[in-house]
Amino acid sequence: MLILLFFCVLCLTGCQATPVTPEKVVHVTLWQGVNPPPNRDVLQKLVDKFNQTHADIQVDSLYVGQPDQQMPKILAAVVGNAAPDLLWYSPTIAGQLVELDALLPLDEMLETSAVKKEIDPALFESMELNSKIWSVPFATNNIGVFYRPSLFKAAGITELPRTWEELRQVSQKLTVDKNGDGRIDQHGIFLPLGKGEFTVFIWLPFMWSGGGELVGGDSQNAAAIDLTENFGAIAGLQFWRDLITDGSAILSSPERGYETDALLAGKVAMQFTGCWTLGQFQAANIDFGVFPIPVGQRPATGIGGESLFVFKTTPEQEKAAFKFIEYVLSEEFQTEWAIGTGYLPVNLKSRQSAKYQEFVKEQPVVKVFLDQAKYGRSRPIFSGYNRVSENLGRALESVMLGKSSPQEALKASQQRLDVIFK
Repeated sequence: MLILLFFCVLCLTGCQATPVTPEKVVHVTLWQGVNPPPNRDVLQKLVDKFNQTHADIQVDSLYVGQPDQQMPKILAAVVGNAAPDLLWYSPTIAGQLVELDALLPLDEMLETSAVKKEIDPALFESMELNSKIWSVPFATNNIGVFYRPSLFKAAGITELPRTWEELRQVSQKLTVDKNGDGRIDQHGIFLPLGKGEFTVFIWLPFMWSGGGELVGGDSQNAAAIDLTENFGAIAGLQFWRDLITDGSAILSSPERGYETDALLAGKVAMQFTGCWTLGQFQAANIDFGVFPIPVGQRPATGIGGESLFVFKTTPEQEKAAFKFIEYVLSEEFQTEWAIGTGYLPVNLKSRQSAKYQEFVKEQPVVKVFLDQAKYGRSRPIFSGYNRVSENLGRALESVMLGKSSPQEALKASQQRLDVIFK
């Protein structure tokens, strides 16, 4: 009996000393291009929290560059059968990946998930193509105008611009040669230069505000694009060109329009960018404010934010990837992400939570983006949007560099699109 009791105690002690571990850990690879860098730190902390609370799933978050750098890698990975489990990217890539049969439709998984009813209904338009859901929103944002109040005060500007003409006048007042050497030390506004999607995304609100539409009645058909007779697009391009002609705008380095260093340093007074830069501005410990995009014919902004896509792999990997998606869509994740980065939560409970509302009270610039969201427009996600964006980008670059008029640039882009789609 004593010997039997000794072995029982030994077994019990051994069981208590050995932690229970899952038989197999599923590793989920996430490719992302989160920017600016402080936002990547926020993401990594949230990924670490998930990994600590899910012993059977470990998410490996990998930064693979900005969107224009990611695209060749994504396509090469799909063709080479080496795609990640999860992709963080603009929803505009959906059509291209669906055409390649690379994505897992998420309808069934979402239908049985409690988190579906907590997603902002306005975001479903960017999730659906051909009556199926191909992605879920990681976070959402829209574009406003960040500015330096101290520079406005120094220039004697007491009212924020509400129209394009007022913005043009204010930009001129904020363009200054401070030391009298004949060279401008401070420009009124910073504009992105390049053919990439970021430049197009920042410019599209001006087309919409000018009364234009990118697509006709069939929003899932690239052949419906008409740039030649798009007077809103012509007006939006001309307005940006006028800012350059005035000498009050400075262009970014090619494909670097997302950088905010010049505004942070006070070398420019205004910049079109989104709430994703809020964390960077907070960390810089400088004065800043935000106002809505000034109006041409109607208020408009671009709805941005990235989505999560699940690539076809194995049932085990897909299930684990969706588990992480549910975490991303949760009130907890969305609140922490929004407060840490300035993005707007996609989870309705998060937006209404006491913690987030307190954050909005402390950071009133967030309310500008929340209020402006009702004027937000989404980019199409049909197959071929990348070609549309590329040709819009070529028109933008040509006009910004003074190589052609808006009408000439848009006509040339439409001719190229006609060859592709008609």
